This record gives sequence, C-alpha cells and structure tokens, in this order.
Amino acid sequence: MQSKNEKYGIAGLPAPELKVAQWVDKNGKKSTPITLANLVGKFKVLYCFQAWCPGCHSSGLPALQKMVTALKDNDKVAFLAIQTVFEGAHANTFERMLEIQKQYDLAIPFGHDEGDADTRNISSTMYNYRTGGTPWFILVDADNRVVFNDFRLNEDKAIEYLKSL
Repeated sequence: MQSKNEKYGIAGLPAPELKVAQWVDKNGKKSTPITLANLVGKFKVLYCFQAWCPGCHSSGLPALQKMVTALKDNDKVAFLAIQTVFEGAHANTFERMLEIQKQYDLAIPFGHDEGDADTRNISSTMYNYRTGGTPWFILVDADNRVVFNDFRLNEDKAIEYLKSL
C-alpha cells in the first residue's frame, strides 16, 4: 500500500473528509453518513480496526473502551470506530462490525469502510490517512487537523489530554 519513500500517517496536515459508506449510530441502527464537517468544533478520536485483528481485540478495542468510558460526559470529544477493510473482506463484514460494537459495549457510531475502485478496494480511511494497518488511532483537533496518527496510543495520556480541552 505504501511506497518505500512514503511515511505512514499524516499528523500535522488537514484531515481528509471521511468517505465511509455505511454507518450505524451508538445503538447499532443504520444512520446517515458521518462527516468531519458535521463535527467541527469537536475533537475527534477515530479508531480503525478489523474484526479479525488480534491486536485490535487485545489492545485497541480495550483502549478505546477505556477512553469512551472516561470521557462519556465530555461533549467536546466525538468518538468514531471504523472497520477499515483492507484484506479479509469475507471475515470483516458489516455484521461482524455490529457484533463488535455490542461485544465491547461501545455506544459510539461505527462505520464499515471497504473503499472502492478509487482506493484500489481498500478502506478509504486507510488510503486517505495513510494508516499502516490495524489497530490504528487517528486524533483530529477541533479545527480538523490531524494531531496523532499511529498504531500505538497511550490511552491514559490521551484521556488526560482530552479532559483538559
């Protein structure tokens, strides 16, 4: 996906608009597309995962769960989970995404992003944000600039920072 000269992530750059085809709300019901433009003024935490990703289940989803719980009453922060399909589409399905939302009791919007021909049929989020796989965290500030874009996130420090907003 990446050329040898390209680095992963786009920290410091304007956040590309989300182009996720299928969304569900915090209750798992299909919803209208969510865009960053709808969330201007809020700090956005985007969590990218795949259903079959062991690291997503062992570290990423528990970290997201901890952050969502710690910041549940903070209306300055919006959490979005996006299943970024780049392989294994047979296992990383919309239905499996719904199961994960319930399994981890995450009352946040979830999106299913398989990409299209323009992104070589990999997730548009992965393509546009130059992620390196899953689990992956992307933090976008209130002005829609990417401030963090990487595999590993220290959720305790992230919580501390987000509480200070």
